[in-house]
Amino acid sequence: MDKSDSAAPAGTAQWADQLTAVNQAVDPFGIGASFADVTQAWLAHPIQLASSLADLGRNVQSMQLSAWQAAAGLTPTPVVKTAPDDVRFADAAWTELPAFALLKNYYLLYTHWLQDALFESPGVPAKERRQTTFWARQWLNAIAPSNFLFTNPVALRKAWESGGQSVGAGLKLWLDDLRVGDVQMVERGTFKVGQNLATTSGAVVYRNELMELIQYTPTTPEVRTVPLVIIPPWINKYYILDLNDKKSLLRYLVNQGYTVFVVSWKNPASAQADTSFDDYLTKGMKRAIDVARAICQVPQVHAIGYCIGGSGLTALMAWLNREHADASTVPVAHWTLLATLVDFSRPGAIEVFIDERTIEALEKMMAQHGFLDGREMSRAFRLLRSNSLIWQYFVHSYLFGEAPPAFDVLYWNTDVTRMPRAMHSYYLRRFYLDNALIKKDALTMAGHPIDLGRICQPLYAVGCEEDHIAPWKATFQIAKHIAAPVHYTLSSSGHILGIINPPVKPAKRSYWSGESGDGSADEWLKHQRKIEGTWWEDWTAWLARRCGPKVAARPLGSAEYSVISTAPGSYVHEI
Repeated sequence: MDKSDSAAPAGTAQWADQLTAVNQAVDPFGIGASFADVTQAWLAHPIQLASSLADLGRNVQSMQLSAWQAAAGLTPTPVVKTAPDDVRFADAAWTELPAFALLKNYYLLYTHWLQDALFESPGVPAKERRQTTFWARQWLNAIAPSNFLFTNPVALRKAWESGGQSVGAGLKLWLDDLRVGDVQMVERGTFKVGQNLATTSGAVVYRNELMELIQYTPTTPEVRTVPLVIIPPWINKYYILDLNDKKSLLRYLVNQGYTVFVVSWKNPASAQADTSFDDYLTKGMKRAIDVARAICQVPQVHAIGYCIGGSGLTALMAWLNREHADASTVPVAHWTLLATLVDFSRPGAIEVFIDERTIEALEKMMAQHGFLDGREMSRAFRLLRSNSLIWQYFVHSYLFGEAPPAFDVLYWNTDVTRMPRAMHSYYLRRFYLDNALIKKDALTMAGHPIDLGRICQPLYAVGCEEDHIAPWKATFQIAKHIAAPVHYTLSSSGHILGIINPPVKPAKRSYWSGESGDGSADEWLKHQRKIEGTWWEDWTAWLARRCGPKVAARPLGSAEYSVISTAPGSYVHEI
């Protein structure tokens, strides 16, 4: 064999590697490959393809007949119905004006057919079918007739009634967003952290390179013996728990007579690229618990974890039960999880971003900066509900000329944070991709293999009925993986509003609550009574039975941990 023969395979391999690199750069989520797989699958099943196309053809004919009937003044039976929660076509003009009604109906007909066809692709793995359908939905949502001035009757009506001023205002808002580089959801100038957000009185009593620990000023002369330590998610800032006087979970707990601590995570930069998950476990969560114990001079606390903070707290609980041979010496007496996944086998809508190809693309992105920019994470979450989180604001701002609302939850949602490269890569791979958290001794953290089956401290777990980030039936699975009694509560609404659910009259929301038992989530729900109101009251009653007798209210800090600054501290202001 001569040199040219031996060089050919190496050159071919190099060319293939370069082509793969280009493909990953242009299409990091593998959208093109997914659609190619689905197309090949349908072509390999011509009989099923012909049947599906025939169904589409019959529906198109029915649509045409309905159009003629409507033109003749009749009221035909709708061929395709608008979903009740599809606000794009809620205005009566989409039904009463024949031309726009026909346009809407054709759009919905083809949209439903294409999504159904993709989801039912023969011979394609279920996860790939879901991913392909998701990306097709993004394109279909983008081309909806409601998103264009001349095909949106409401936009045309507003333009006529305002003498064109709505169009001019929309153009100005579009230019403003163009400078920002995003479709803005909220009027940001209305809010300021520490002034009309995160205003509950307290102080930073501990600070390290990863977090600040805030202790809140008591409002009752006596407090429960066992303090509460809250671990919020590090992908957002903690003050979702302290929006304002009426919505603040922190203020509510303080007013109920609890000593409350909350972790405020640092917004990491390139210098923190190598910060590991172990660091978040030991220097973050465990350190916060130890400081709270020392300040309150108690052996144990009640720990609360929200979303990813709850996943981290679960890992810490397993770690502590391995560290302490005697369960009574574990520094957490009992705990609460809010909208938290520990079993990531079905992680909800975010599943479309969880595969080897996507994680590799994110790791390359993080390698350049040392972190994942929170804006990238925010865009991904907005895609999960693009109609309500992107196109609704697109239409109202640019077509209607309406400025974004001043809404505190949306402001918090846009106050993004970053994730260190090492920690985030570990979390995506080991928790989401490998689902290793529920596997006995599959993860070794801070020197210990962890096993959720060791956890024996009582748990109060909360899921949210409409949660698309941590689906409630997935959060219910915690009961199957720990050796502790679990009191499970299902709150109405979604990932945020199901948790930020203060007592109001008349009640806006409801919940179901009871011991988890040994059955499935559906079986559990069948035996629960729907209760009007907020689960906060049920939870604090559960806490009161476990957090000990009342003692004199504690001052902020201690001789060992003196007050550093007033709440909300400095880390929450980092951008």
